[in-house]
Amino acid sequence: MLEARGLTKAFGGKPALRDVSFKLEKGEIYGLLGHNGAGKSTSLGIILGMVAPDEGEVEIGGVSVQKNRGQALRKVGAIFEAPAFYDYMSGWENLRILMGYSGGFDAKAAREVVERVGLTKRISSKVRTYSHGMRQRLALAQALLPEPELLLLDEPTDGLDPEGIKWFRDFILQLREERGMTVLFNSHLLAEVELMCDRVAILREGQRVFEGSVNSFRDGVPTYQVSLETWEKGSEIVRSLGGEIIAQDKIALPAEIDPAQLVERLVQTGVKVREFARIRRSLEDVYMEILDGKGSPN
Repeated sequence: MLEARGLTKAFGGKPALRDVSFKLEKGEIYGLLGHNGAGKSTSLGIILGMVAPDEGEVEIGGVSVQKNRGQALRKVGAIFEAPAFYDYMSGWENLRILMGYSGGFDAKAAREVVERVGLTKRISSKVRTYSHGMRQRLALAQALLPEPELLLLDEPTDGLDPEGIKWFRDFILQLREERGMTVLFNSHLLAEVELMCDRVAILREGQRVFEGSVNSFRDGVPTYQVSLETWEKGSEIVRSLGGEIIAQDKIALPAEIDPAQLVERLVQTGVKVREFARIRRSLEDVYMEILDGKGSPN
């Protein structure tokens, strides 16, 4: 559906992207992560043809954005940077004007989209009376009006309250379920990315330093938080089963070893087990490891 190859860009001699590549399959939700200035928005700008790369190319549906932008973006909807509207006009008037710029306004389709994003009761109100969350919903309505197959979202939940963030997450997942929508977005809300995405890429100083499925870091070597009455004796039993002592209260076991087997062995040898719990690595764990320099480009 979308392929970015070797994207490189510098502004005023300062590198913003350095040979960044990634690929999205149809129906995939893909997240771009990184600190401010890591290159996330620059990547989206290049994908939308609003920023010219120094090197590299983006193809959407096999069509080059750099060589044939109009055709490549024909089935793409986007929220890029802060949504801009005419505050003195109603939400409906904004949709009519903004969609007119791109080839026409279908009132029936617009009403359906407005209802879907939950703005029907306020679509005739002036945009200056909208809350931040309502503006984001209006921007989402605008992005959906071309009936896109690919949705590009730049920090779409920035500034939303927890209720608004959950609504957005459920909405995007439903779009994927119903339409097979492909979604690329960047965000700094790691918990939300983890709940939504199939795969993620992490950018650091303009380079891609990690790419993988969300499940890949959950399903690594099983580690456990433990509290044993006799640690010295317990650690010997852990090692006898092929386990590793990571810290005084943390162990790792081979995937083929059932943790119940270890607990049973400990109890049989008189070691009291006060705590034994699986440690689940989160996206935040991976992210902080990489940004702290423990990860390496791939």
